[in-house]
Amino acid sequence: MSVDKVLLASPRGFCAGVEMAIKALAWMVRAFEPPVYCYHEIVHNRLVVDRFRNLGVVFVDDVSEVPEGRPLMLSAHGSAPDVVTEARDRGGYVVDAVCPLVTKVHHEVRVRSQKGYRIVYVGHQGHEEAEGTMAVAPQHISLVERTDQVAALPEFEEPIAMLAQTTLSHRDWEGVLEATKERFPDVWMPGRSDLCFATTNRQSALASIAQQCDAVVVIGSANSSNTMALAKLAEESGSGLVFRINSAGELPDDLSGTVGVTAGASAPEELVQAVIERLAPEHGVEEVRITQEDEYFPPPRELRELLMALETAVHATLAVPKDLRIPPLDREIAASEVLESLSP
Repeated sequence: MSVDKVLLASPRGFCAGVEMAIKALAWMVRAFEPPVYCYHEIVHNRLVVDRFRNLGVVFVDDVSEVPEGRPLMLSAHGSAPDVVTEARDRGGYVVDAVCPLVTKVHHEVRVRSQKGYRIVYVGHQGHEEAEGTMAVAPQHISLVERTDQVAALPEFEEPIAMLAQTTLSHRDWEGVLEATKERFPDVWMPGRSDLCFATTNRQSALASIAQQCDAVVVIGSANSSNTMALAKLAEESGSGLVFRINSAGELPDDLSGTVGVTAGASAPEELVQAVIERLAPEHGVEEVRITQEDEYFPPPRELRELLMALETAVHATLAVPKDLRIPPLDREIAASEVLESLSP
C-alpha cells in the first residue's frame, strides 16, 4: 500500500444519540449482574454489539425472550408503543434509550393521526426505526421509499402530513419530497426537518472531500442506514473507489494516492484510528472539518433517576457536605472512551 495522504472528514462517527445510548448501556452493565438484555442491537455496529455481548448483554428481537424481572434496555432506534408497554409489564428495570430525534417523529405521528391526517412516512422497509415509528399509528400511516411508490398511493380523503426516518440521506429524501408535494400540494410538514442533523453533517463533510480523493473509505456496518447513505454519496460524488468496511482488516492492500476516510454515526473512533494506522499515509492526515457539533443528549430519564438516587446515597453515606459534592460528568466523557474501557 502506498497512500500519499488521508483526508479525514469531520464530523464523523458517533452522533449524540449513539453517545447517549452506549453510555446508558455501559451504566447498566456496571449496575446489574449479567445478563442484561437489550431489545434489538443498541446501535448498528458490529464492534459495539460484540463488545457488549462479551460483557453479558443479550440482544433480543422480542421482549418476550426476556425473563421476567431482568433489566432491559430499549434501543436507540425507537420501539413500538406496545413493545414499551410489554417491556415495563415484565417487572424488570427498563431503560428506553430512544434517540430524542426519533421521539420527536413519534410525537408528530401521534399528534397528526389524532388530528385526522394520513401520514406519508419516508423510510426504509424493515428498518427498526421505521417499524417503531409506523407502529405508533399503523392505521394512519403509509410507508414510501421511492417516487414510484408515492405515485402509487391512493387518493386519500384525509389531509396529508409528511414525516421521515431520521437517518435518510438528503438525496433519498429530496426526490420523494418533491414527488409528494406534487401529488399532494397541501401536504403538512414539520417546521424543522426530521432528518438527523448528525446524518446531514456527516454527508456534507464527506461531500467536501470526496472529489479530491482517489478512494474513499466509509467505516460502519452494512445494516447502518446512515453508513450506507455515506457510501452511496461517495459513489455519486465521483470519487475513484469506494469501500464500506467494518474494520481495518477489510481494507484492500493496493490503495494509493489520496484516501478519504469517514465513519457512520454508529462507528467508534477507535475503528477510524485503526484504519488510519493501516493506511499509513506518507504525508500524514488532514482533518477537514465543516462544522463543530456540540449537541448533547443526557442519559434516559430512568437512568438519571437511578444515578441520582445512587449519588444521594453515596453522599449521605460518606457525609459529603452539599457544597463539596461533584455533579455527574456524563457530558465530559466520550462514548468511545467508555467503550474502550469496557474492552476485556
